[in-house]
Amino acid sequence: MKSTGIVREIDSLGRIVLPKSIRNIFDMKPKDSVEIYTEGSMVILKKYAPFCVFCEGSDDIVYYKGKNVCKKCVQELTSIE
Repeated sequence: MKSTGIVREIDSLGRIVLPKSIRNIFDMKPKDSVEIYTEGSMVILKKYAPFCVFCEGSDDIVYYKGKNVCKKCVQELTSIE
């Protein structure tokens, strides 16, 4: 993991601001979702990308009955006899 040397304070509502340089590197835009999880003593932020519940791919995702499914798996499912 690479250190950026950037330090931010948490405000009274628990928020932090991600520096523009980091948002640019990860192509984060306003209204994008961010996944937050912990690993040991670290808090990790990751740009959220939905993935297919079957193959875990992230290309051409569609939302169907509360689940994310890629178009490839949809085609495979519809061809089952």
